[in-house]
This record gives sequence, C-alpha cells and structure tokens, in this order.
Amino acid sequence: MSHDPLPPLLEAVLGVGTDLELRTTLQHIVDAAADLTGARYAALGTTDPGQDGLSEIRTPGAVPPATGALTVPIHVRDEEFGRLHLAGKDRFTAEDETLLHVLAAQAGIAIGNARLYEAARQRERWIEGAAAVTTALLGEGSAADALTTVAERARLLADAAAGVILQPTEEGGMEIVTASTYGDPGDIVGTTIAPGSPVLEQLLGGEPVFVDDSATDPRMTTPVRHRFGPSMMLPLQADGRLIGTLALPRRRGDRPYTSVERLLAVQFASQAALALVLADAQHSRELLAVFEDRDRIARDLHDLVVQRLFATGMMLESTRRRSEEGDVHETLGRAVDELQSTVQEVRTTIFALQQPPADAPTTFRGKVLRETAGAAALLGFAPSTRFTGAVENRVRERTAGHLLTALRRALATASRRPGVSRIEVTVDATATLPDGREGVRLTVYDDGDTDDDSRGDGTGTTVTWQAPL
Repeated sequence: MSHDPLPPLLEAVLGVGTDLELRTTLQHIVDAAADLTGARYAALGTTDPGQDGLSEIRTPGAVPPATGALTVPIHVRDEEFGRLHLAGKDRFTAEDETLLHVLAAQAGIAIGNARLYEAARQRERWIEGAAAVTTALLGEGSAADALTTVAERARLLADAAAGVILQPTEEGGMEIVTASTYGDPGDIVGTTIAPGSPVLEQLLGGEPVFVDDSATDPRMTTPVRHRFGPSMMLPLQADGRLIGTLALPRRRGDRPYTSVERLLAVQFASQAALALVLADAQHSRELLAVFEDRDRIARDLHDLVVQRLFATGMMLESTRRRSEEGDVHETLGRAVDELQSTVQEVRTTIFALQQPPADAPTTFRGKVLRETAGAAALLGFAPSTRFTGAVENRVRERTAGHLLTALRRALATASRRPGVSRIEVTVDATATLPDGREGVRLTVYDDGDTDDDSRGDGTGTTVTWQAPL
C-alpha cells in the first residue's frame, strides 16, 4: 500500500503561511522541507541578503556536501528570493523534488505576504517615531537636547548600535556633536572627519551614504570606525539648509540594512531636519517675545517708577533743607536714603531684565561678561572687561555672588551718570587686602561727570569692591 503524501503536503503548505514574521516564515519553510522529504539537513540561502537583512536559515546543524543533495529555487513574484538546499538522504526521488517544488511555490507566496507585513510594520514604527520626535522638539528644550532626541530615537528605530549627529566644522570637515549609545558615548563625541575624506563631499552635499562595513570601507576614516559594521549616514537638510548628518552604525557582524529600512531612515531624517528648523524658529520667536516683554517692563520701570521716586526724593530733600527741627531732619534724611536705595535696586532690576533667559553661563567669568553685555543695551556701548589671576578657581561661589551684585549696582549707577562714554571693569583675583589677606577686587571706572565739587578734575568715577578669597 503506497504512502499518500497529500496530507503531509497540505499540512506543510498551511504551516508555512501561519506566521507573518519573515524569519519565522523562513524557518517554517526549512523545517517543512526536511519533514516532507526525510532529509536530515535543510537550509535556505537568500539571493540578496541586503534586501531583507537575512542571509541563511537552516535546520539545526550544518549542511554537509552530501551526495544526492537537492536544490530548488524559491521565487517571490518575478524575482528569485533564494534557494532551498536539502541533504542528508541517500537518494532524493522524483516525488521528493515534486513535493519540494510545490512547497517552494507556496513559500514564495508566504514570503511575499511576510515582506508586505514587515514593511507595513516598519513604516508604522518609523512614522510614529518621527511624530514623537516632532512633538518632543516643539516642546521645551535647548538645541543640544533636540539633537540628542533625534539621535536617540533614530538609534532605537533602526536597531543600531549608536545614533550620531555630525555637524560641519569651520575647517571644512565634520564633527560628532551628539551621540546616543547603549553605553557611555563620551569617547565618540568630538570625533572628526577631516577635510578631504572620500565620504565628506557626499555628506556636505546632503547625499545619503550607505556603508556595508564601517571597519573595512576605505571611505570611512574616523578612529572609531573599527567598532561598527553596516551604517547609514543621512543628511539632516530642510529648505536647502544642511543642519548636519545623522549616522546610524550597527555593530560588526550585525545584519545589513534592508532597502526598506534605508528608505524609511532617509524619510525620517528629512522630517527630523524640518522639525529641528521649526523648533529653532519657535525657540527664536519665544525668546523674542520674552525680550520684548522684558524690554517693556524695563521701560515702564524706568519711565514711571524711577521718575516718580526721583521726584519724591527731590521733594523730601527740599523739605529737609527747609526744616529746622532735628527729628524731622533726621527722619527725612532716612527717607531720602531709602528712596535712593530703592532707585538703585530698580535700576539693578532693569539690568537683570536685559539678560537672556536661556543658556545662562555657568562660569564666573561668563557671568561677569554677561552682566557687562547686558549693560551695553542701556549704555549704547560695551564696557571693557579685564580679568587678572585664576578667577575661575580662586573666587568661591558665595563671594562671586556678592561681587556680581556689586557689579550690577556699579553699572546701574554709571548708566545714570551724565557724560559716560567709557566704562572699564576689572576683576583681580591676585589682590592683597589692607589687612594682608589674599582677596578679589572689583574695580568699575567710568568717565562720566561727577557732582562732587571736591573733585572737579574730570577724571571720572571709580568704584571699588573687595573681599577675601
């Protein structure tokens, strides 16, 4: 009685199409081919590993060059997807070959469906990722945070070992400015592609570059290239403006990028670049709105509050001079002093309102320069600033805070003195105090007119503040 091969064949045909994940589908095909023919070994090799990111699927164990091996091609639509190899049987019959051809035909349909499902799922993930990046970039955050967001999201979407942002340098090369990796990216950031590199012309021209193996590709010249294998380098370009390049390298030995992944990554980079431009424009608009609001507040304070306080102080001063009673004289004196202090504090506040609300300097030197730059907005010219000694290391935070307060007040006072055309600010961290201790000394000189009749020499005004280190 002959064995009826139809039920096993039907079972195999139905089994290869039960899963829409491509790798699982290929494994079903290999296992079904071995079961149908009684072969001990089966393997499926793909014609173009780069298209699906797969090179070979096999049953457990290697495929030996056994006699009687059987090979059948698998076609997906009009192209050859790969070849199904069987071995480990004394003799393959014509019936085995017929069964294998039937299985291969069904396998081509199942592989085509799996490809469509895989591509749809990938597109959905990349579209969702691009939308998430756009939402994140249009929220709050600095420019550096925005680049990090793009690099990290792209790395996750591409299943890459790293997400890297490169930007053009003044020398004509490109430098890694942001990196997202599974470990510490510190040794990657700062790596440069020197001018003259073969890949540089394409990158600066806004063209994508696809690399099969970063470690061996002669176009790759960075010192970290030996860590990586397949890579995509994608332009971040919007409205003709090249923001930089997004690089997505995988580890050495990892599967290559498929044509679908390359297309989706290029589209993601284009949308991310547009989101970066929009985020930068939005940040500039918000910054301008803050500056305009602060400028309005400063004008209101100066035009209304300061004038009223000054007028009140003048009236009190006049009253004090006409008064003959000691108590009234003393009380009015204190009131005048308080009004003068209030005017000073308001002027200090006006200077503070001129400061940028974001990206504030963190170093002491930077904070001093920021104060003098803010004063330039009211003065119409920039004060000159000079530092002596290791101000960053020697001036403690508490002392630095007091010095900055004194600097604001001195600049505010100088701004309302008539005839000021030059201000010189000196911070000396090598000063010696009168008691012999080491200290820091702030000197603010302006060439404005003085109402001190005892001077009358036109030498300007010098304000000095000092404290021990």
